[in-house]
Amino acid sequence: MTDNNVKISRRVLGILLNSIGAGVVPRSGLEYIAIGRNDELSALLRDLEDIADGMCAVKFIVGRYGSGKSFLLRLIENHALSEGFVTASADLSPERRLAGTRNQGLATYRELIKNLACKSSPDGGALAGILARWLGGVGTNAVSEGIEPDSEEFTKFVRAEIFKVCSELECLVNGFDFAKVIWSYYEGYSTGDEALLGASLKWLRGEYSTKLEARTELGVASVINDENWYDYIKLMALFVRKLGYKGLIVYLDECVNLYKIPNRVSRENNYEKILSMFNDTMQGKAEGLGIYFGGTPEFLEDKNRGLYSYEALRSRLSDSRFGISENESLKNFITPVIRLSRLTGDELFALVGKLETVHNLYYKCDIRTTDEEKLRFLKIYSERMGSDSLLTPREVIRDFLSVLNILMQNPDASFETLIKAEAEKATSESEDTADEFDSAFSKFEL
Repeated sequence: MTDNNVKISRRVLGILLNSIGAGVVPRSGLEYIAIGRNDELSALLRDLEDIADGMCAVKFIVGRYGSGKSFLLRLIENHALSEGFVTASADLSPERRLAGTRNQGLATYRELIKNLACKSSPDGGALAGILARWLGGVGTNAVSEGIEPDSEEFTKFVRAEIFKVCSELECLVNGFDFAKVIWSYYEGYSTGDEALLGASLKWLRGEYSTKLEARTELGVASVINDENWYDYIKLMALFVRKLGYKGLIVYLDECVNLYKIPNRVSRENNYEKILSMFNDTMQGKAEGLGIYFGGTPEFLEDKNRGLYSYEALRSRLSDSRFGISENESLKNFITPVIRLSRLTGDELFALVGKLETVHNLYYKCDIRTTDEEKLRFLKIYSERMGSDSLLTPREVIRDFLSVLNILMQNPDASFETLIKAEAEKATSESEDTADEFDSAFSKFEL
């Protein structure tokens, strides 16, 4: 994408610019500004191929705030949807964890099911649609076999297909009640019983608070709760594969909120759940399931509060003795942990070029900055103290869009003036920081 002749929906452009300008990852349009991360994407796409073959995968995407973790997760989610997977995503928070004493694990499950998406429903809320399309497809198959829709043979054919799927689920942990609820949904679907349809969806969404209520309305002996919700994620993965999808991909972002849990026992309970997920996927016990965690380096590596504080996880996730920590030019993405490195200067230069193009397309303007001006803009960041480790794409995107907006709304303003003022400010701040550093240690002696 290099010029304004590129055709992109104005709605997609608006969502894209509004989101990235506020530091939020958009749900659509990411491909128009995606840059770098080719090796990381290739590794994640290989995982999708394995999952489509009935295998499992788990990855920890680790990077600083603003480094592109959520962007990468959303990019791979969009690709998974286009390839025929079902996806589910949730941002962890104090109210949504993997385990807790106040239904925080159940809250995460509910968020995942609320955000359940497929190719025809990419924005979430796809559960009812997936079930309806499946049942409708079974009926269509019966008709294609030459069976009359209103005949007794039609009913037998459909019931046999539904029973076949449900019976394959019953042998799994909690599979009997799951299959029974799916059967109840079919009964409500076939008879037009809206109450039964609603009760079935309510159970699948984890909205029953007591077993008595579920037994009364659906005849099942269990409900989805804090202890067993992950079992139902595994069941959902197998179930969607039986319906013709390639698998279920689960995205859990903002995992740093687990690192922030103050109580050690509560924090370790969450890490125990991660260990369970890790072991299941590594041992192939969750057919067609992929799980992706997004978190900061502290969430992973802190030996007091991070995953490395939990010995069973540290031994599984830490780098081998032949790791690449001493030589960043070497790469290895066939590991559970993918660390996001800083974008190169060339990649940042390409990024600001794409930002300029989408900005001009959306606002129907013609703001053109020269290559030299773009380089001067990026040079401001390179001259800041600590830029090698602290610079993130989020900062570059926010500031460059701000410059473009100012130039668009103020025709008399010049790129040169804006950049010069900021360059002088950055230089002054660097000098002040250096002076403070020298002063603080001027009397220090060895």
